[in-house]
Amino acid sequence: MKLSSRGRGCCVAGSRERGPPPRSPFVHQLRLSPLDKAKIAFMTLTLFPIRLFFAAFMMLLAWPFAFIASMGPDEQVLEKPLSWWRKIVDILLKAIMRMMWLAGGFHWISVKGRRALPGEAAILTVAPHSSYFDAIPVTMTFASIVMKAESKDIPVWGTLIRYIRPVFVSRSDQDSRRKTVEEIKRRAQSDGKWPQIMIFPEGTCTNRSCLITFKPGAFIPGVPVQPVVLRYPNKLDTITWTWQGPGALEILWLTLCQFHNSIEIEFLPVYIPSEEERKNPVLYANNVRRVMAEALGVSVTDYTFEDCQLALAEGQLRLPSDTCLLEFAKLVRSLGLKPETLENDLDKYAASAMKMKKEKIDLKEFSAYLEFPVSHTLESMFALFDENEEGIIDIREFVIALSVVCKPSKTLETIQLAFQMYQSENGTITEEDLAYILKTAMGVSQINVTHLFKAVDEEEKGKITYDDFYRFAELHPHFAEDYLYADQMGAGSGLETSSLSVPNGICTDFSPDSTEDKNKPLQKKLN
Repeated sequence: MKLSSRGRGCCVAGSRERGPPPRSPFVHQLRLSPLDKAKIAFMTLTLFPIRLFFAAFMMLLAWPFAFIASMGPDEQVLEKPLSWWRKIVDILLKAIMRMMWLAGGFHWISVKGRRALPGEAAILTVAPHSSYFDAIPVTMTFASIVMKAESKDIPVWGTLIRYIRPVFVSRSDQDSRRKTVEEIKRRAQSDGKWPQIMIFPEGTCTNRSCLITFKPGAFIPGVPVQPVVLRYPNKLDTITWTWQGPGALEILWLTLCQFHNSIEIEFLPVYIPSEEERKNPVLYANNVRRVMAEALGVSVTDYTFEDCQLALAEGQLRLPSDTCLLEFAKLVRSLGLKPETLENDLDKYAASAMKMKKEKIDLKEFSAYLEFPVSHTLESMFALFDENEEGIIDIREFVIALSVVCKPSKTLETIQLAFQMYQSENGTITEEDLAYILKTAMGVSQINVTHLFKAVDEEEKGKITYDDFYRFAELHPHFAEDYLYADQMGAGSGLETSSLSVPNGICTDFSPDSTEDKNKPLQKKLN
């Protein structure tokens, strides 16, 4: 598989003017200088424990006010103007929350623009979503948010959440997403009777290098929204919490060890959708995202959390940050296919590939092989495997890539399938074959497998069987780190496995599957 020649990585820009973002939006590498480490060590022993205690105390102080104010109100009460005592509680809680952030080093919060009234924009769309510190605008506005139903059972925090009257999404209710969208519609069309709803449409945290695909849930009601952009102009980025990088507790520790932390919140003009955008929430979401990207000065990318879940898999081959398999997964989904349901078709595709032996196929034959008509999406997928731009591809590489996307945590099953397609009549492959297999399985253009091959080929026959590779992998479960990453990519360039199984962040996704735009045109990969 090939990489873009204009900036490595497979983040394909959704805007031709800006080009692809400089790095994967799901990776945050925090590099500390010796001076940074010395400062953190000093702050850990001095200011950190004081700040942590004070922040925790402020949260506990807010709890009784939130508990009393959120006890037993029904919807009729909630939709009425706030009573005088509730307004006082609002002011007190906002002051307490502001003191909590002050304890965290956010000495002043820069706010630009004017926040729209609920009657002007019932929904606030916030991006980029990069940290749990993005809760700052929530506590400043007390806008409602969309949360997992389980959140309300968290001690102290659950009470504070209930106070802002969130919309809860239940995992146990199969129809929960539809009900959530209906509830948002109802609130959005209440002429300002309900508080505004603050939604993070990306659905997960990124490193703010670009804006990923917006989930359409916030745009389904078809009402005006107010875009809100966040910036953290700090010299040392201890804020960002992504899939690969410092964990939640480490982020908290490092941030509290900074003397000052900056955040900028900018309220952009209200975006009023056209009639076409009201009917097409995906188009509405994309256009709002473009406006926010221009305000931030960043690019946009078509990647979503679902497209990148394979980077979280705990397989023996960790995907490097410049892998093209993320692009491939996106294209598979764009064809209307779900990798999770394609596992049963792998054997069929592999059998067809073995019948072709080493014959390469052109785009028309690739279309017939997949039983899909030639389209822009199919051409983009074909181009990923057309390494030399000859107009032909080795279909075996497609099968390997599909296996990784369908079974990202089952590395050895993918390699076994690849051996079956590449092996000679006596069941062996060469070093060159292994290089093709592994570079495709990792989605990179080049890879050095010499050390790995020699380690597996103990008898120095110049060829190995799958049994040889399997025995070696059993004895060396970290063979990729020992023999591939160190030689090929350098220390720390692979994506570390994360324990996250769902998107991280504040606002959970509630977009119904039916709203996904399966046939949207894609920009062809830059070559």
